[in-house]
Amino acid sequence: MPDRRWPDELATGELRLQLDFLQFLRQTAVGKVAGLTHTLAAAAPLATSPHTTALGVIKHLTAVERYWISITAAGADLPSLWKGSPDPSWNLSDTDTPQTVIAAYQAEWTHSADAVVDKGPDDLAADGQRTIRWIMAHVNQETGRHVGHLDLLRELADGEVGE
Repeated sequence: MPDRRWPDELATGELRLQLDFLQFLRQTAVGKVAGLTHTLAAAAPLATSPHTTALGVIKHLTAVERYWISITAAGADLPSLWKGSPDPSWNLSDTDTPQTVIAAYQAEWTHSADAVVDKGPDDLAADGQRTIRWIMAHVNQETGRHVGHLDLLRELADGEVGE
């Protein structure tokens, strides 16, 4: 598991606290995939969810951050990674490996940080429909929910449990 730090329990900056919790969840997600072989990371062990793989979850989280933080919150001119129906962000390509998928996710963290560097929680997002506070809370809950999926996928892959 990558070195993770819980956010400061005496935190006073709301946006800083949300970003710190997001970073904790990101590192947890990466830790759930780290060390898996390509075969295990790309396995879809749930018969009713054939696109639910550890790598697919990480790819989806990359798309979530791109869309909500960079595009919706900041108005960045970046392509959405989940245009289409059904949502293609879960799909794996022949070139997806644990290393490439994790690297893309980590690169998106930089886009996200740049997108909110000059924002406050009460600021209106670039789409004019919600606050930065709402977007960050949404991304945190979405990431946390999918970290739970990664807990299960990792246990099914190789039996590893725990944070």
